[in-house]
Amino acid sequence: MNVGFTVVDNCKIIFDQIKNGKMFRYVIYYIRNETAVEVEKTGERNASYDDFLKDLMVENGGEKECRYGVFDFQYTHHWQGTSETVLEKLILVGWCPGEARPKEKMLYASALDALKRFLGNHFQYIQATDYREASYETVEAKLNSMVRS
Repeated sequence: MNVGFTVVDNCKIIFDQIKNGKMFRYVIYYIRNETAVEVEKTGERNASYDDFLKDLMVENGGEKECRYGVFDFQYTHHWQGTSETVLEKLILVGWCPGEARPKEKMLYASALDALKRFLGNHFQYIQATDYREASYETVEAKLNSMVRS
């Protein structure tokens, strides 16, 4: 198995268009030919988190295949003693279902560091092996626990 992965330039371009330009709501990445991380699909700016999960978990790779996805996540935070505020955070979801082939799981685990380095440290990483771990409620709770009140 190849341990050196190429992350194609388009991965960073689309990531920046989500982060800075707000052109897309999300991007789905996949590994092509066990050597390169590439863009598989983008989600329009008005796409929902459910749209993202559907594309990440089912539509493109199938329910038994791994993927990475970046989503511009909006959530509500309740500051102590004040009203709620809507916050945004980019999340990188590593989707690797329990039903995936062992070789694919190892491949995606190996490529993760290359993708993280390529994109920079501008996101919160979420590892998900089932729907519950990637659900809106679980991600929102994790992000809220990290906000400094």
